[in-house]
Order: sequence, then C-alpha cells, then structure tokens
Amino acid sequence: MRIDFDPAAVDRAAFYKLLTSVVVPRPIAWISTIGADGVDNLAPHSFFTIACVEPPIVQFSSVRRKDTLRNVEETGEFVVNFAGEEHFEAINATSTDFPRGVSEFDVLGIEREPSLRVGPPRVAGSPAVLECTLHSTVRLGDSTVVFGRVVHAAVDQKVLVNGHPEIDRLRPLARLGKDEWGTLDAVREIERVRYADWSGSPSS
Repeated sequence: MRIDFDPAAVDRAAFYKLLTSVVVPRPIAWISTIGADGVDNLAPHSFFTIACVEPPIVQFSSVRRKDTLRNVEETGEFVVNFAGEEHFEAINATSTDFPRGVSEFDVLGIEREPSLRVGPPRVAGSPAVLECTLHSTVRLGDSTVVFGRVVHAAVDQKVLVNGHPEIDRLRPLARLGKDEWGTLDAVREIERVRYADWSGSPSS
C-alpha cells in the first residue's frame, strides 16, 4: 500500500526532505566562483546534471539566493569541481553558511589552482573539473536554475584509463536524503539493446 503526499498540503521543508530522499543518488557540483569584490567562494550543489551535449552545457539549481548564484550573475563564470571520497569532510564543510565575503578556500585550508579559461580557481585536489561560462538562468519558484557552457575540462591523469575517466578511480561522492552521502559500491555493466536485436523479453 502506498502513502500519498500532496505537495499543496505538506509544508515546504517536509516535501523537500521527501524529494531529496527519493531522487537519489545525486551527483554533486562543488562550485567555485568569484564575486565582483574579488572574493572567491566554494560550495556544493546536489541539484546538478548535464543539460546539453552540443554545445556542452551543465546545469545546477541554487535553492534560494546563495553566494554562488550572486557571483555567477556578477561575473558570468564558474567551475564545477568533482569530489571524490577523500573530499567527504571538506565538501560537507563548504556547505556551512559562512558570511558573504568569507572564502571557503581560506577558512577551510582548501588548496586552489588557477583555471585555464575562466577566473574562478579550481580545487587543486579535484580529480576532474569543468570550467564554465554562464549561458542563462531560469527562475523557478524559490530556486534558480543556472546553465553553464563548458569551455574547458581537465581530468587528473591518475583517474584515466586509455584516455577515459574510470569510475573506480574517480570514486565519486553522491548526495542522498537527510544528512546521508553515498560512496561507490558495486558497479554493474549492461549494454543497450538495439531494436534490430530485440528479442521481445529483457530476461531472455
């Protein structure tokens, strides 16, 4: 038996917890930006995915107006840094609501490295980064969806096999519900079936 939840009858916080507990796992965009004041910022955003391949565009949502969103609007640039298991405590710490004007890089001792095509720095220890310029934003209720065109990608050679990032070397973190995070467990592979090879039953 299912239990029904009406978003119009449930308060925002309760329905947010429901959504983030069933839409799992979610990849994390550890986003670095710089404001017009020159202060950089680093924060995790788990409402994140690929939006387009040609041109390459990624998207993330800022729930309410946060420093990341303000900085992107001011400068038109950001970097998506991917977090591995070794960044578990650091990425969680950057979700702290530090006052505007405080750099998470500085207060938490996270090492920067310069980006190649954009102004915001990259996380030096990140296994893969996407440097982005602002494509557009869309306001949806209490959130803003940010679309960024990927102008440069850089991947640590330690996670590459034959030029391709390998999941068991990236060891990515994922957000789950409540205060839960996920790490890589079993990986299953299965090829897509072409219609020309379709047998009529996925179990046959």
